[in-house]
Parts: sequence; C-alpha cells; structure tokens
Amino acid sequence: MIDQPKEVREEDKLDEKIISEFVKQHLPEKKGELHIKQFRGGASNLTYQLDFENVSYILRTSPKGTKAKGAHDMGREFGIMQKLKPVYTVPTMFAFCKDESLIGREFYIMEKLVGIIPRANLPKELSLTKEDVRVLCTNVIDKLIELHQVNIQTTGLSELGKGTGYCKRQIDGWTERYKKAKTWNVPSCNYVMDYLKANIPTKERSCLIHNDFRFDNVVLDATNPMKIIGVLDWEMATIGDPLMDLGNSLAYWVQADDDFVARKTRRQPTHLEGMLTRKDVVEYYCSKMNFKAEDFTFYEVYGIFRLAVIMQQIYYRYHHKQTTNPTFKNFWFLVNYMNWRCRRIISGK
Repeated sequence: MIDQPKEVREEDKLDEKIISEFVKQHLPEKKGELHIKQFRGGASNLTYQLDFENVSYILRTSPKGTKAKGAHDMGREFGIMQKLKPVYTVPTMFAFCKDESLIGREFYIMEKLVGIIPRANLPKELSLTKEDVRVLCTNVIDKLIELHQVNIQTTGLSELGKGTGYCKRQIDGWTERYKKAKTWNVPSCNYVMDYLKANIPTKERSCLIHNDFRFDNVVLDATNPMKIIGVLDWEMATIGDPLMDLGNSLAYWVQADDDFVARKTRRQPTHLEGMLTRKDVVEYYCSKMNFKAEDFTFYEVYGIFRLAVIMQQIYYRYHHKQTTNPTFKNFWFLVNYMNWRCRRIISGK
C-alpha cells in the first residue's frame, strides 16, 4: 500500500554522482551507492527518491524549460516547510542547493515519509467502510482548517504576505498568466475572466494557505489510514484568503455524480461512498471556521479557472516541445472543458 517510485523518465534523469556527493556533504550518515527513482504523478515540480543502503531521502526540483515568473521557487518552498515543521504536519527539511550549476536548477532534500498517498484510487489492499471514508474525508478537511489557523506571526511566515488586495492580485495574475500561455486550440476565457474581475469579494480574510491542498498531497499512516502524517507540495503556499484556498481544493473534488469528463480526470478518491459533496465540504468548513455560509460561486469559479491556467501553462511547455511527457498531450481539451464548466456555474446550471 506504500506509495512507490518508478524508474526515472529519460528527460528527467539526474547525475547520480553529483547528487551523491551533495548528500554526502550534508548528510554524512548515508551509506552505500545511490539509486534514484522518480514519483511520476506530479505535473509541476519533479519528485525523486534517493535510495542509499541505510536510508532514503526525497529530492524536489523544478522541471526543465520555460517557467512562469515566481513559479518553481525551491528555496521559498524549503523555507516555508522549515518554518512550518514545529507547528504543522510536514516532513523534516535537510538541505537546499542554490547552486544551479550542479543539475541546472535549484533543489532540496527532505525526509521521506513512509505512508499511503490517496491518489485516484485507494490501494486494493486498503478496505475502508463508508464510515471510514467519512472519517478520512473530514480528517483531511480538518487538516486544511488546522493550516488556516496557524499563527503566522510566531512562525515568521507573515513575511510571505503582500498586504490587502490578495483576491484582486490573484485574479489579475492568473488572467495575465493565461493570456501569456494561450495556444490556438484553447478558448479566450474572456467571459470567465470578466466575471471574476467584476465579482472580487469586498470582504477579505488572511492566513497561511497551501494553494494546492488535495488528497494526493497528503500522506496517510499505513497502520491507521484515517490519520494524516504529512502534507506535501508547498510550492504555491502564501498568505491569502482561506476561501480562495478552499476553492482551489474543490476544483479537484470530483463527485460520484459528476459528468463523464470530470470523472475521467479524477485524481483523488472523492467519489467514494462516504465522501462529502463539494457543497457539504463548504458547509462543514464554514461551520468549523465560524464563517457565515456565503455564496461560494466566485471561489468555485476561481478555483476551476486557476486550475485551467495551470494546465494551460503545462500544455504550453508540451506544445512548444519543452517536454515530451505524453500525460500533457490532451491538456488543451481539459482547458476547454474547464472554461465550459466555469460558464455553467456562473449561469447557475
């Protein structure tokens, strides 16, 4: 049931000698030869497992090719997780390499958590009842709520914030990113972008947000699968509005009664009997956070549009032959679908 890496894709290979020397300098307790494998599931930063005779580590680095401004900042992600470690459920950070001459990019080394990552389908060996699934579901949401209650002043994370106006900055930023990454085979998305600009909330809350919080970014205890032992992938974490963070999470939340395309793109087990619906998640979250139940349309549309932009940025790299990963070949179609879905939500259908 433990999540296992695979052989490294040819285009993503690293120099084992260079990596081994770096690890030796910072973590001299390692023994034996290095063997590198890759977790291929991610579509953004690259994740590798470094196996030595007596210990395994995780290496994270950015992909090759053109990167969006501010994206794939390994040093920033390393620093956030270091500061979070004393108060939240993240792996221990070991070493950061700023010298891009080693592998052509920055990277960092962190603890390997041994556990279950709940991807599109839970492991066949893991048999959960409807009641177990409900507990797992609420425990994951509770972990998001716990994050939104972290004291950003005492942890030193307040420096990530840029002050008021987070929501507007997000809409302006993602709009601009989409326009820059647009290819001929995707829609203009003008209707959706105009809606978001016209409906930016006047009331704004502020806390530490993950910005990519979903089931396949949590690690479950193999002996107690309802318990979360780690939260991963802090690349986009910042200080912002918690409801925007929830909207981002729900963009990945595929229900059992969703349409065919949504079900085919499901990346987490939110379809299982016992899981909350998206509407239920919003109500549960607002109740726990003591927020008044609000019209969630803006946040839902924002989350889906933002996901469409992320996928288009990835597709842009594929379209311009900066990556040959076949997983990205049909992302243009999904961008079209997400635009359609946003328009339906706006119209109330």
